[in-house]
Amino acid sequence: MNMQPREELMTTAEVAEYLRLGERKVYELVRERVIPCVRVTGKLLFPRQAIDLWLMNHLESEAAVIRDAPAIVAGSHDPLLEWAVRESGTDLALLLNGSVDGIRRLLANEAQVIGFHLIHEDGSWNNPVHCGLGGLRDLVTVEWARRTQGLIVASGNPLKIRDVRTLANPGIRVLRRQQDAGADVLLRALLKQAGMTLDDVQALEHCALTHDDLALEVLRGGADCGLGVEAAARRHGLDFVPVCEERFDLGMRRRAYFQPQLQTLLRFARTERFRGRAESLGGYDLSGHGEVRYNA
Repeated sequence: MNMQPREELMTTAEVAEYLRLGERKVYELVRERVIPCVRVTGKLLFPRQAIDLWLMNHLESEAAVIRDAPAIVAGSHDPLLEWAVRESGTDLALLLNGSVDGIRRLLANEAQVIGFHLIHEDGSWNNPVHCGLGGLRDLVTVEWARRTQGLIVASGNPLKIRDVRTLANPGIRVLRRQQDAGADVLLRALLKQAGMTLDDVQALEHCALTHDDLALEVLRGGADCGLGVEAAARRHGLDFVPVCEERFDLGMRRRAYFQPQLQTLLRFARTERFRGRAESLGGYDLSGHGEVRYNA
């Protein structure tokens, strides 16, 4: 599993030339904590994508007339993101009611950042236009991780669940996520690819609000399986049948990228501790972590 970042970094001299500023001015901006940078073994480095976003943010007058969103992470549940928000001391609150709910909250300026993972008919992920975010003139999306999604089943897989088609077998109780969750959108897409619909499976009446809730329900025997991330299955000692890899992104208005809370989270996500946690959870590929996927 590739865990190395691909983000291009510039030195102080390079960023000074890029911005057409003197190096002394760059150091001044760093001291004032105005310009995004990282310090590696005492040396200042400047992520090119972050510098580009910083420039665009200063060109926009819209930020002066729209109030800052509350310090909330909304959208989809992700075990690694939930852990990182807690451990990084960001003071960000979590309101994880699904990808679609997060998109609504971002549009209404009710959340600073959202996590979302929505598959489209062409097999692509998180296209802002298809997600209903195309109208945001200052939208930025950043890759958080690639995740392995699959069927969470009881230890030992006693019902021999092999793939989505197996869910049509009599007696297999399927626990869904809530309708606004990206996992439920994915489940319906996978069933469609298999020539099936929800009518072909024995779906339980209640839903699981998080991947961990789904895993716990399978663990206690209240359900036979459900679609979720590998990390949740491993955490609770359950078996896992991989189905696909998905891209989980963070979405925000451009100015939110530079808010202290989000910058704290992003700095923490560049640490070895963060990468170690992703490795131990399992099912994460951080090779594209931090890459800007869309910049309106």
